Amino acid sequence: MTDNHRPVRSSRRRALPSWSLVAAGVLAGGLLGGAYGVLKTPTYTATSYVIAVPTDKSDTASALGFAQAYGRVATEVAVLGDAQVWAGVPVKTLRDSVRTATSPDAPMVSISATSAHPAEAVDMADAVARALTQHANATKSDTHVELLQFSRAVKPAAPSSASAEVTGLVGASAGGLLGGLALLVRPRRRPEEEPARPASVPGPAIAADTHGRL
Repeated sequence: MTDNHRPVRSSRRRALPSWSLVAAGVLAGGLLGGAYGVLKTPTYTATSYVIAVPTDKSDTASALGFAQAYGRVATEVAVLGDAQVWAGVPVKTLRDSVRTATSPDAPMVSISATSAHPAEAVDMADAVARALTQHANATKSDTHVELLQFSRAVKPAAPSSASAEVTGLVGASAGGLLGGLALLVRPRRRPEEEPARPASVPGPAIAADTHGRL
């Protein structure tokens, strides 16, 4: 009888609740995400602004259009080649670290630079803004639009990268999602795979009835 019951007890130990996959995914994802946030080097972002101003021979609509164009060429090699001299970093670093944005309502270009060092982020943002201004104003007589420095970059006081708490929450969410997907796609147990029940033993009442008939 001991041998008959042993497979049943073993299969019951292996049959974990269905939600355990989700819980394990949340736990693992949270731990990995939190560790990533702690070990990853924090980054800082500084932003400089330039504004397009129409001359007497132009209008606000033209300035707005040129601001959109300047935002697209700010990260081109011609601009970054001059900016690297003032930023003190290679062109490749500027290309990887600098992003620009424009507004459909205002003739302004924001130039953001990201670095592991706050001061370097400021230098890169201001350097690209300065180089872009010089390139734009070199053709001012033709475009009738002047590009001016609107606001210099300010040294960031806090990292712009996600904190360990945020990366931990993101990791936990991703882990829970993966655990839920694994729960949905896992193969279901077929009836023939169910553990065999132990053979039943006749009770005493049946045995007594059999002796009475004899």
